[in-house]
Amino acid sequence: MKKIKFYILILFSTFSFAQVYSFKNEKNGKIIIHRITIDKEYIVETQFVSDPAEFILTRGGFYTKDSNKYKIALEFNSNYENDSLKELELIHNKLWNKSSKIPIDLDGKWLMAGRITDKGERRRDVSKPRKTMKFLKNGYFQWIAFNTETFQFFGSGGGLYNAENKTYTENIEFFSRNNKSVGRILHFQYSINGNDWHHQGRSSKGNPMHEIWTRRNP
Repeated sequence: MKKIKFYILILFSTFSFAQVYSFKNEKNGKIIIHRITIDKEYIVETQFVSDPAEFILTRGGFYTKDSNKYKIALEFNSNYENDSLKELELIHNKLWNKSSKIPIDLDGKWLMAGRITDKGERRRDVSKPRKTMKFLKNGYFQWIAFNTETFQFFGSGGGLYNAENKTYTENIEFFSRNNKSVGRILHFQYSINGNDWHHQGRSSKGNPMHEIWTRRNP
């Protein structure tokens, strides 16, 4: 198993367990945006270009903290076929920018748990290694489809979100499957029933959908 250290320039605060951070760097003439979403146990790093739109990579998993270091056991790594990484170590210092907006009730990690079709409700087993997860935090969202056993990566997209008056809105900033979807704004109706989030509207392809997501614990 390969391991690599990333020296992360991060703005440390007492709220660092639930924040979104970003920084930019230039590579081969491209301005790459790095976004890190973090809660008390999970962290996701994503890299993308906004103009012209290009997805670079995403990776994330559960972490432990030792002093100023986040030691991450990756659950997914979109670049796994090239770098074989299953562990990362992120080291804090003070130059990252906090991007977080205000907390929203839907903040958290959600697993795709099923759909409602004309044949009724169809559920899936969220304990299996093949997962689709949404990570929502302070006005930012990202979904990732992955397999924790094989490290297969099936896709990811993300950007800004809002949820109020039973309307959930996504503004897509990156999308691994289709860069042409970047810039689209999608509106959905949503409701919460216990640990389930019902998400109804049209997909990025314009197809009708009624998804069921359930909170991930942990």
